Amino acid sequence: MEHFDTIVVGAGVAGLTAARLLSGEGEDVLVLEARDRVGGRVVTDRRYGLATDLGASWIHGITDSPVAAAAEAFGMRMVEFTVGGYQPDSRPIAYYGPDGERLEDADAQSFVDDIHTVDTTLRDVIENSAPDASYRDVTEDALARQGWAPERAQRVREYLEHRSEEQYGAWIDDLAAHGLDDDSIDGDEVVFPDGYDRLASHLAEGLNIRLTHVVERVVWTETGVEVTSDFGTVSAARAIITVPVGVLQSDDFEIDPPIPEPVAGALGRLTMNAFEKVFLRFPAKFWDDGVYAVRQQGPEGRWWHSWYDLTALHGTPTLLTFAAGPAARETRDWAEDEIVESVMEQLRRLYGPEIPAPAHVHITDWQDDPLSHGSYAYMKVGSTTADHDALAAPIGGGVLHLAGEATWTDDPATVTAAMCSGHRAAENVLGREVSIERAWAR
Repeated sequence: MEHFDTIVVGAGVAGLTAARLLSGEGEDVLVLEARDRVGGRVVTDRRYGLATDLGASWIHGITDSPVAAAAEAFGMRMVEFTVGGYQPDSRPIAYYGPDGERLEDADAQSFVDDIHTVDTTLRDVIENSAPDASYRDVTEDALARQGWAPERAQRVREYLEHRSEEQYGAWIDDLAAHGLDDDSIDGDEVVFPDGYDRLASHLAEGLNIRLTHVVERVVWTETGVEVTSDFGTVSAARAIITVPVGVLQSDDFEIDPPIPEPVAGALGRLTMNAFEKVFLRFPAKFWDDGVYAVRQQGPEGRWWHSWYDLTALHGTPTLLTFAAGPAARETRDWAEDEIVESVMEQLRRLYGPEIPAPAHVHITDWQDDPLSHGSYAYMKVGSTTADHDALAAPIGGGVLHLAGEATWTDDPATVTAAMCSGHRAAENVLGREVSIERAWAR
């Protein structure tokens, strides 16, 4: 049986970061990856000659970001595109009312002001919420304190529902009250016109990575681990497991003996979301110039309420919308044409029946990906923000470590979280600090 110092399960950004740091410190590291590529949920489609990021797309705040530093070191082109946590303003947003007509500037500003008013109230409500409170509970409390007429409150209620869906792919009743505590952005956000996957490709350089190795079982004792894939069993002094929460919770991935408390409890209070991207590329632009996003209010916007103009990335008229939460679950088994028609029905409602059909479409299907079972994890009702870090507590005296986007409290569900968690896992293995910059040093 082959033996290594450390086995890393998963060649996403968390696993690659940990492996690079450990290898740089002289560790004999093996990375086992189930997919036929590196990157995990960072994946770029290059059909039609354009780079489309089907998984992670943004660096959510480049100020002091290790991901931004790595991308710069690797020479990756970045374009500013700030979404700001489903922001209501600060970028040009075209709001359309329930009747399908664009709101006058004064009406749009009044709506935005209402959102800011509720958000100010919401901070105090969340801070004093019950342990089992949902995001619905706290937002309804904050709304009730305003004393607004039903129609006015309903517009903001819809916005809060959509924010829960777009941020975490979860229906507002299912998300913990503290589920959006990390909803803050430090600095501009950027996207990658040449593809985010180049980050993973650079991080993978020089590492001992075995692709298409589907790990089925990890057996651990306080003296070491044995990791079994469809290619056999290898052993090591320790393992870093970076698979998504959905895989950790599935019957196809066994850890023996099972993960102990408090890690097990934290894992049980997180779950994978339903969040899919719908990219629509058009032969001609029909929406307003100078508009960063289009949003519609009212019942017609229950599923398709927000579109983002990505034209600046490649010069091709492109809108991105999300099937998030209930929309993703309801359309899970729909054919591509059905989804496109459903989206286009709403765009025609706003812009007229003569707008062109999309020339190219990309629609993701992370819910049915057996190697993720969703896009990223969110906090179920009853969870606290501390559960993210609790998930990363060393197991068996440091024989077993979990890492990945769900194991980082400050900015979960991001590539930054994945990278930082891989850094932490490497330091825990080494028992000392190591500079994260070593992960991208040439």
